Amino acid sequence: MSDSILELKNVTIYQEKNMVLQNVSLEVKRGDFLYIIGKTGSGKSSLMKTLYADLPLTEGEGTIVDFDLAKLKESDIPYLRRKIGIVFQDFKLLPDRSIFDNLDFVLKATGWKETEERKHQIDEVLDKVGMKSMAFKMPHQLSGGEQQRVAIARALLNNPELILADEPTGNLDPQTSVEVMGVLKKINENGKTIIMSTHDYALIMKFPSKTLKCEDSTLFEVVQRTV
Repeated sequence: MSDSILELKNVTIYQEKNMVLQNVSLEVKRGDFLYIIGKTGSGKSSLMKTLYADLPLTEGEGTIVDFDLAKLKESDIPYLRRKIGIVFQDFKLLPDRSIFDNLDFVLKATGWKETEERKHQIDEVLDKVGMKSMAFKMPHQLSGGEQQRVAIARALLNNPELILADEPTGNLDPQTSVEVMGVLKKINENGKTIIMSTHDYALIMKFPSKTLKCEDSTLFEVVQRTV
């Protein structure tokens, strides 16, 4: 297994037919925590969508969790996504199911057959994000921060090699953002690789890590003090 979990070489990213990023070259090692920043429309989300194969890679070379993005077939995408946990800005919890049933739905859909094994896995991931006591609540009974913790737990269900967090604090107030960021940092310290897109520079200052910026169709590393 390679020490690199993600490698892009001379990649150009398109949103429909519009070029949004060009000449992207990037390597992420296992265990890294990487921020991707930039204004709305700068290409952050398009880059993330390319990484989890929502947008095809049509120019350049790219590998992620040992999948070749340029040669990826439609039938390969579910297997790629089992190795990647994805956290979105808007939680995407099913409103008519309890937290437990939201997570159980994902496990059943990804091939977990045994009821007891699923229950154990759900207990374990909810415990990691401090939400074990909330398992039988409905999403509307939780605060935004609690819902995002559940979304992080959902991303951990299949023990992914990489977590992609696309603006995970975008809908949260500053204090809740710090709490959710603390959860992500703890998960990273326990060995998970995390790539997080954000426009929240205050969080980056509070939790410094390697930072790349999307600007003028390019992606480049920024020194912390110039963020």
